[in-house]
Amino acid sequence: MTRYLISFDDGTMNHPEEDHAEVGRAAHEVVYEAQDAGVWIFGGGLHSQQASVVDTDGTISNRPYPETKAIIGGFSIIDVASHEEALMWAAKIAVACRCAQEVREIMNDPNETRSS
Repeated sequence: MTRYLISFDDGTMNHPEEDHAEVGRAAHEVVYEAQDAGVWIFGGGLHSQQASVVDTDGTISNRPYPETKAIIGGFSIIDVASHEEALMWAAKIAVACRCAQEVREIMNDPNETRSS
């Protein structure tokens, strides 16, 4: 199994305010489906806020990386058998959240032991 990060940019969930409850319900239904399928690891929406960055010298500043063009608005981490399956879950999330999703494979740590 391979873990994938499915995410969307902050600001892309620009549905009308009156649709917020329906979008939330639809998103939770996908999460429940992924949990029932045994592929859900973790996820959630992020508060829209200025990022805090801790530099390599330990200095803390409230700013995004200078080269950042987009900020993650929410994410899901799933564990599935194939890239195609990850795309299938991303499609379900995209429909529920009404915004495009980015899918990226998470690198495996060869020293990690996971119980499945």
